[in-house]
Amino acid sequence: MAGIPAVSFPDQVRDYRLLMERWLDLVKANSSLQLSIYCEAGGYPLMVVESKDWDPLQPSIYLSAGIHGDEPAPVEGLIRWAEASLGNFPRRSIAQGWKEWNWQIFPCLNPWGLERNIRLDSEGLDLNRFYNSRRVPQINSQLSLMKGREYDMAITLHEDYDARGFYLYEVSSARPHWGESLCREISPVLPPDPRRKIDGHAAKNGLIRRKVNQTMMKGHPEAFLLHFLHADRTFTLETPSEEALPRRVRLQRKFLEVALKKVKLSMASPK
Repeated sequence: MAGIPAVSFPDQVRDYRLLMERWLDLVKANSSLQLSIYCEAGGYPLMVVESKDWDPLQPSIYLSAGIHGDEPAPVEGLIRWAEASLGNFPRRSIAQGWKEWNWQIFPCLNPWGLERNIRLDSEGLDLNRFYNSRRVPQINSQLSLMKGREYDMAITLHEDYDARGFYLYEVSSARPHWGESLCREISPVLPPDPRRKIDGHAAKNGLIRRKVNQTMMKGHPEAFLLHFLHADRTFTLETPSEEALPRRVRLQRKFLEVALKKVKLSMASPK
């Protein structure tokens, strides 16, 4: 697609310096966004892309990727979606009404792991088990940026080596649920995982709908914190790591497109 940088698979998707350059180019093209470095971890600056002005009357969206370094498709899918929707195509962004929305985007939460193709961070930690802890400085810094924020939707993007297709976690206090329709809309890109039980949870057509509480896991993932404190709807997408990388990236990007369209349609619907 014209305007989107040609990035080779698989090498350049693990180049964090290039990733930062792409996000910097994006915010230069969208005057409503800003990029900040909120801390360092493993020798890498951690970036957040946010709306300069937070309008409580507009939809608020949280997006993150790359908390596990061996999951590159979410990082690449997120930037490709953003380049097409928020940065290099401002007319499209305005037409979709996204420019006025409130955004908080964490493009890569574990760059040390990303560049080394390692799930854990430089301290050997699975970062996605420390969102109810004060042990990890970079998570503390992230949480300070999220403090007091409420999101209409939060999406955390992941991959899974054991997956046999994509699957989707939905944790939502809002009704109606969206999980089934989201899975149907992205399934032409890549079929859902057919298993009836995934990671010990009941699944149907790739959808896992969980009821979570504070005591069900010792170490809370990012999605739990988002559900408990910040978001009406929280989704975690998992793509199969053994599938071809370009196809996984397409599915990650497609999921963002259809999920954000759902938010837009819900805002337009009469209450």
